[in-house]
Amino acid sequence: MKYFLFFVISVSMFAQSGFDSEIDSAYSYAKKGVYWAFANIPETKKSATQDIIRDDQLIAEVKLYKEFEGVKVDVTGYFKTYKVNITAYKSYATLKAEGYIKENQKSFFD
Repeated sequence: MKYFLFFVISVSMFAQSGFDSEIDSAYSYAKKGVYWAFANIPETKKSATQDIIRDDQLIAEVKLYKEFEGVKVDVTGYFKTYKVNITAYKSYATLKAEGYIKENQKSFFD
């Protein structure tokens, strides 16, 4: 009985750590998508979409929308059968202060 209980606890702990690492991987891919979106804000378009693929596998879907006074990013990160969604918003002033938008850029929302 003691061995069976130890086996059950060991298997459940292993399953939990596998789940955590897979969710962490999906979250990490979603974060990469967010960073990519802020670094690649289009100057003329109001929105943009991009799939990020590595080793012939989709790791993130990125959707960027220019909104009033800022940018909204919706990213879905994938790992195996897991997916994690992140929605982020940065204001125009923050994007300018962090260097994503250049000072001499004529108009961000035109």
